[in-house]
Amino acid sequence: MKPAQAPSTHGRLGVLLPGLGAVATTTIAGVMLARRGLAPPVGSLTQLGALPPLREGGRALPLRDALPLASLDQLAFGGWDIFPDDAFEVATHAEVLTEKHLAAIEPELRAVRPMPGVFYPEFVRRLHGTHVKRATSKAEMVEQVRDDIRRFKREQQCDRAVAVWCGSTEVFRTPGEAHRTVASFEDGLRRNAPEISNSQIYAWACVQEGVAYANGSPGLTVDCPALEALARDRGVAIAGKDFKTGQTLLKTVIAPGLKARFLGVRGWYSTNILGNRDGEVLDDPESFKSKEVSKLGVLESILPRDEHPELWGNLSHKVRIDYYPPRGDQKEGWDNIDIFGWLGYPMQIKVNFLCRDSILAAPVVLDLALLLDVAQRAGLAGVQEWMGFFFKSPMTRHGAAPLHDLFEQQTRLYDTLRRLARTTEV
Repeated sequence: MKPAQAPSTHGRLGVLLPGLGAVATTTIAGVMLARRGLAPPVGSLTQLGALPPLREGGRALPLRDALPLASLDQLAFGGWDIFPDDAFEVATHAEVLTEKHLAAIEPELRAVRPMPGVFYPEFVRRLHGTHVKRATSKAEMVEQVRDDIRRFKREQQCDRAVAVWCGSTEVFRTPGEAHRTVASFEDGLRRNAPEISNSQIYAWACVQEGVAYANGSPGLTVDCPALEALARDRGVAIAGKDFKTGQTLLKTVIAPGLKARFLGVRGWYSTNILGNRDGEVLDDPESFKSKEVSKLGVLESILPRDEHPELWGNLSHKVRIDYYPPRGDQKEGWDNIDIFGWLGYPMQIKVNFLCRDSILAAPVVLDLALLLDVAQRAGLAGVQEWMGFFFKSPMTRHGAAPLHDLFEQQTRLYDTLRRLARTTEV
């Protein structure tokens, strides 16, 4: 049977990307290439995935048939950045995609020019923005971003929009007084509260404008009481945080396998080298701390110390990231895993993942944009826990412990997608 009547997908969907860097331009270029049939959208759940059958003999239903997803042809891209380069210039400098691919879509990419970015340098200490907004208060800064959103939708003739944060990792922060309630946040904006970050100004503006928002970095953004309350009040879907792409993706695959076979884990040492803008930003200890906290939480959830203390109770987990400019966007992640098996005999697993950061992140950005749009049109406001599949530090409601096991996350994701699909035979 075909899906029951679902919300219309007619009209254009604006995809707004705060941070028009390597990840954002790789996403934009990939969509432009895919919709022309010049390259496949590998890694995208929405473009290649299907809902598995619930019973033997059933058929898998492609997500593009099951859900009222916007098509790639309906997407219009925009964004903000603290540097003025257009998407073609950024993508060329990032050296993620080949000259052949970029040349095929150069006019389209050049048409994507960033709006001036929100920039309070204390949150990203290694960058020095030149294409930035000026305002007397953070409240005024929010209004400028809201004006940008309205203008973009009007000029691009978009019926609706979503936003996915693709900017740099901000310095580590925990929620402060301004983050407690909607009223305290608005007061904080007026008095330039130092705890309100660049990313939170974008998020506040987007939610006020009814724009669903996903946080792709580990910084404090929509995961605070004020933003969560505003999203519920405005009927806006929010999700986060920190794209689960390279090393952490593999951890959430390998660790559940070790757990399933009741193998012991004594230690897990992880190190990364990367040379892109993200690597430069993470060279600052306070920005690295945001990433470290995000990465460290994964194993502690999958291998809880108190569940089988004889297997995982003394697990030593270390994470390092080093900025190494020659590597560029081609990140290298090394993992040394000290395990033990029958009778306590030791073994080791070595993983060397030579990945491309932006190539892994781009399909996640696309999937988040399309699924957030469906969720919001279906009336799913507030924190979207079922999107934890895409994140290192999944947001939860009411302080619940997040899932990190990729396969448990996948089950929750599919359960929600089935409900959204409104089908009787999936």
